[in-house]
Amino acid sequence: MVKTILYFHGFASSSDSDKAKIIKSYISKISKKIKIFTPDLSNNFKEANNQITKLIEENEKDFVFMGSSLGGYYANFFGSINKSKVILINPAIPPLKGFEEYLGENENYSTGEKFIVTKDDIKFLRSLVTKKFNNQKNTLVFLESGDEVLNYVEAAKYFLGSNIDITYGGSHSYESITNKLEKIVRFINI
Repeated sequence: MVKTILYFHGFASSSDSDKAKIIKSYISKISKKIKIFTPDLSNNFKEANNQITKLIEENEKDFVFMGSSLGGYYANFFGSINKSKVILINPAIPPLKGFEEYLGENENYSTGEKFIVTKDDIKFLRSLVTKKFNNQKNTLVFLESGDEVLNYVEAAKYFLGSNIDITYGGSHSYESITNKLEKIVRFINI
């Protein structure tokens, strides 16, 4: 049985995201035995990677990885190498096409913290990809066609063979989350 859910927020965001709060609240009402972590990941990609690695090392091994956008990229990576169940919401996919637009100074939408993204940072993120996506049976992908940031068709192709749920319309914020909670719970067998 799942004992720990790790939910990762998107680029320049925080654990205060609406999706994270909705999912955490819903699952907490269903089961008091499941720990749900929604860490504030560092804006520095190497530090975020280290934070996630540390969380994995410090907790019970029956994980489900969840994430939105860049958090979905992290969840996909860690879920694949751990052969765990993964739930992705409008996830960023390799090779992070167009991510160069964030080169230079950025601001975290939630905290206001300013941070720099370099070419080496993007190179590091791209290095986190396994050569071939190989966790289809354990992966549930939620996409909205109205995502103005990421191309849902490319994501569907990348995750081909996985359980893919496409909602037409919506946005990068993934407006359909409350309608998908039961599907999430069924997928992870709570």
